[in-house]
Amino acid sequence: MGRTKKAYKNLEFLNSPQARTIRIVCEYEEPRVRFRQQGVDSTIVLFGSARTLPQEVAAAALEKAKADFASGDCDQDDLRQAEGRMKASRYYEDARELAKQMTTWSMSREGVSDYLICTGGGPGIMEAGNRGAADVEGGRSVGLGISLPFEEDVNQYVTDELAFEFHYFFTRKLWFMYLAKAMVVFPGGFGTLDELMELLTLVQTQKITKPLPIVLFGKEYWQSVVNFQAMVDWGTISKKDLDLFLFTDDVDEAVQYLIQRITAAE
Repeated sequence: MGRTKKAYKNLEFLNSPQARTIRIVCEYEEPRVRFRQQGVDSTIVLFGSARTLPQEVAAAALEKAKADFASGDCDQDDLRQAEGRMKASRYYEDARELAKQMTTWSMSREGVSDYLICTGGGPGIMEAGNRGAADVEGGRSVGLGISLPFEEDVNQYVTDELAFEFHYFFTRKLWFMYLAKAMVVFPGGFGTLDELMELLTLVQTQKITKPLPIVLFGKEYWQSVVNFQAMVDWGTISKKDLDLFLFTDDVDEAVQYLIQRITAAE
């Protein structure tokens, strides 16, 4: 009889329902250790749709959809979706430029904390954010990936040492919030709305007490998808809650707002 296997080397047990608590603790402790080793204590988080395409990709897809529609190979819904993705593609370029400018600003300051771009590590807006940071020589960025059946590994622009893959959404969201010194939320779907509403709830209820500037990028999208004024009118939020975030369509305005608010809080 060989030596009995130690519990912490028993992969069958560690992957069992009974060891779920251990796995949750791992998704807290391992990132904490790695962030400390890499000197990361401040991030600027970008949320947004994984489906947003670069403009050149969206333009090519739209041309193909038009041709397919004309030949009867796709229907009106397919064409409308391609048109929507073309319209949304500007946000990929805006997210990339915003991340580039914030990374440039952060790296230009000597003797003070770096602010690293942090995304969910996937495609779309997340890729654009990591790509913008990588556009700056020496720029680093964080990718907090999540294991999903329809997404692959983190995008190629995430810094290797700062690429993570989470199983639990709530531990991933903890690391989004914990190191964040600013949040920029681009148009997105259910996941983006989930992250946005939890963020606003934490700030509104003062569970997050640190200064945390929030930018909702894409006025037309956000004001059509979430009617915040209606919530005020119905009395479900206060008018002052609308001051928790800035609506903008302009990268330069967003960058100026973030830098001003971040430096004021230092």
